[in-house]
Formats: sequence, structure tokens, C-alpha cells
Amino acid sequence: MPKLAVSLALLGLLLVPAAASGAQQTASAGNVTASFSFSGQFPHFSNERLTISQSGTVLYDQAAVSRFCGSRCAPGSTSAQASSVHLVNLEGTSQLDVVLDLFTGGAHCCSVEQVFSFDPGTMTYVKTERNFGDPGARLVPDPARGGRVEFLTADDSFAYEFTDFAASGLPVQILSFANRRFHNVTRSFPSRVAADARRWMRAFRDMARDHYRDSVGVIAAWAADEDLLGHSRHVDRFLNAQARAGHLNAATGQPGGKRFVANLHRFLRRHGYLR
Repeated sequence: MPKLAVSLALLGLLLVPAAASGAQQTASAGNVTASFSFSGQFPHFSNERLTISQSGTVLYDQAAVSRFCGSRCAPGSTSAQASSVHLVNLEGTSQLDVVLDLFTGGAHCCSVEQVFSFDPGTMTYVKTERNFGDPGARLVPDPARGGRVEFLTADDSFAYEFTDFAASGLPVQILSFANRRFHNVTRSFPSRVAADARRWMRAFRDMARDHYRDSVGVIAAWAADEDLLGHSRHVDRFLNAQARAGHLNAATGQPGGKRFVANLHRFLRRHGYLR
């Protein structure tokens, strides 16, 4: 049975903070420098602070807090090899955005991404944040959009929806950032969605060895990907055939078979996979 941690590792999304006694992480590009400092060791961090300057003038200097974890957030990364603070081209403008990775703690939670956008009217940076849940997010460049950076993640709403967490499949999700808002642009990356669909179908086929004991989680992720690609008729035919064959099962006592197919259809429509 493929575990969710395995699937997320394939996407390179898991963020596991390491131990540290104190650190300052700095990112610089052009005339902008962003510094993130903290002290303590996982899971107890303190004195977390973000400072952003332009040409040596400090324009932002505040404690790093989040509405998702208050002042008790952990850095997204505390290793010497990876930083929690980044300067990236999110919006295709001359001004780079500052991205800060935070971690709320917990067995299945949660990676928070904070974006700090420069506001020329107030000459400071404005914070926007999103909770990316258990899968977290990875910054990836998009060559087709002039090197602008997107957030590569997975849809955490699928966790626990049809089966337990370990057997849940989370389909790939890609978000852009513009005008201080995150935007779901997954449909604009059909090749990545198709690759993700193939991964979930391989997992479903592998479950034949276990006689499809708990298969609804991974096939739900496959169906979501395929629906994004416009293959809804194929999805319906396949799911109905698998339901008749007894291959759509949940080991947790949640509905399988035709009831699962009906629940999945409603879920996908509610979450925008079915137009």
C-alpha cells in the first residue's frame, strides 16, 4: 500500500525542520536584502524576525508571526543547506517578492508560505499568507512565463476525505501569486497533471496485489487529475467499471463502490475539478 509520505516525497514537498540553536538566513538580489533570524531548537523557537531592506534602507522589520500559528511558528527550514527566506519573481514585475517558509508543527500540519510584496505608496512590504497544509509547497520557475515562480504543492483537501490519511492521494496543485492573492493555475500545466495522473494510476494498479483493499484514496487523486485534463467521460466509464468489479474499496469503513463514485463526483464538482 503506497503511503502518502512516499507520494509527497516524490514531489519533493515535505518540509521537516531540523534542530538549531540560533541562526540568521539571508537572501539578496539586486538592491533588496531579506534576513530571517531565530533562536532555539525544534520544536521550541523564539525571537523569529524578518527584516527587508532596499539599498541599505530598512523598509520592513517585524516579528515573524502567522494567523495559523501565532508567534509559535517554526522556521520552514533550519538547515545550513536550505533557507526559509527567498527573493523570487512571483508577479513578473521589476520588484521581487520575499517568500518566508514557516511550519506550524503537528503530526499532519502544516506548512505556511508568507509573501511580502513591496507597496510603493507606503514604502513598506505587505504580507499575504497561505496555509499549504501537510504537503507544503515548493517554489518552481515557469520558463513559459518569463521565469516567474509558482508554488508546487498538492491538494490537501483530499486528506481523510475518502479513507485514512496514509491511504489518501493528494493530486498535484500549482498556484501563482499576483495582486496579493494566490491563484490556482493547475489547469495551465497539463503535462505535469498528466504525469501526476499516471503516478496515481500506477499506485492503483499496484493495489491489485492486495486485492484493492483500500484503493479509493489513490483513484480519487487520479480522477481529479484526469478531470482537470478534460477526460471526465473516461473517468466516469473507468470508475463505474471498477465499482462493478469490486475494486473500489476503503479499509476504514467509508463508502466504496458506487457510493464512493457518487461522493467523489460531488466532491470534485465542489472543489472545481469538474466545470
